[in-house]
Amino acid sequence: MSFYLLAGIIVISAALVVTLKNIFHCALALIAVLLGLAAMYFVLGAPFVGMMQLVIYVGAIMILVLFAIMLTSRISDKVVSVSNRQVVPTLLAVGCLLFLILIPLGQTVLPQNSGGKFDPIFDLSYALMTTYLLPFEVVSVVLLAVLVGAIALARRD
Repeated sequence: MSFYLLAGIIVISAALVVTLKNIFHCALALIAVLLGLAAMYFVLGAPFVGMMQLVIYVGAIMILVLFAIMLTSRISDKVVSVSNRQVVPTLLAVGCLLFLILIPLGQTVLPQNSGGKFDPIFDLSYALMTTYLLPFEVVSVVLLAVLVGAIALARRD
């Protein structure tokens, strides 16, 4: 039951992301989507992935996005168009895709755990620190560059 409640919250928040006219409110709705997704991971029994969702996406990336929105003074200018004329086609497309996804999802049988030793936290951390160490570090440098770029754009001359 909580799965469907969270799914409904996520879908409504995602619809608000594309239909609201204020960009700050859109970012807040996107935070609600990401929080709902983290809660979904907790409900599905993946607490590590849920915490990573909270820390990385909600705690870091969305805060950077909010800072970029608030520090950019061009958002409130009259020149920037904030109208969204694709609300109805977007909602129709999302509804059709949701319907097409829910049909096979209702017929899916989830596999049961075979009782073998499976430690996803160890496997993920081992892969991040060995195989994917370079991409992991590149992402941190890119996030730093985004932060510096947001500050440079927002700085007044």
